[in-house]
Amino acid sequence: MSVLNVDSVENFQNVIRSPTLTVAHFSAEWADQCGQVTEVLKELAKLPDIQSSGAKFCICDAEKLSEISLNYKVDSVPTVILFKNGAQVDRVDGADAAQISSKVKMHSLGKGAPVNATPQQPLEERLKALINKHNVMVFMKGNRDTPRCGFSRTLIQILNGTGVQYGTFDILTDEEVRQGLKEYSDWPTYPQLYVKGELVGGLDIIKELQASGELDDTLKA
Repeated sequence: MSVLNVDSVENFQNVIRSPTLTVAHFSAEWADQCGQVTEVLKELAKLPDIQSSGAKFCICDAEKLSEISLNYKVDSVPTVILFKNGAQVDRVDGADAAQISSKVKMHSLGKGAPVNATPQQPLEERLKALINKHNVMVFMKGNRDTPRCGFSRTLIQILNGTGVQYGTFDILTDEEVRQGLKEYSDWPTYPQLYVKGELVGGLDIIKELQASGELDDTLKA
């Protein structure tokens, strides 16, 4: 079984209409992690059980097929979305090979379950623990070494300039945290910066604090 390249909206709609599982990888040539995800999908496509299930795998250029990306809220790559009968049934944001493999097997074969670091822990407890993991904590796309959006990259550059110690969490590796933190803190966008468990804000707030000379005091409060 090969991994198909989808080059038009019409082709995409035709592919995901299948009653069996369709795994769509939204990628971009410039993103190295997309190549890693493609290799994962190729290996999954070779598995006899998945082949016999009739599951299909396809790659969509997230930028060229921007209409589809917008429709399915693909705002970073790689993103893998699983479809049946034209409807989204699951997704993995980021290059998390374990979650991708688990979810593909679960939806195509009924085996396994989505990987979760602490499946029995209530979400609110997880969020509190993550927020308080470091005195200064950043929830972002990517991590401090490899930011995966311009806003996150700019925030990291500002923090690095302060010399303060901080931790980061990649929201693209955990959809539950990504969505849950928006509601928990009533802040709809990323990155988000916390100091001693309290939300300071996003990039615009940090820029304002930097411009007013208050950022250092805020970070060391």
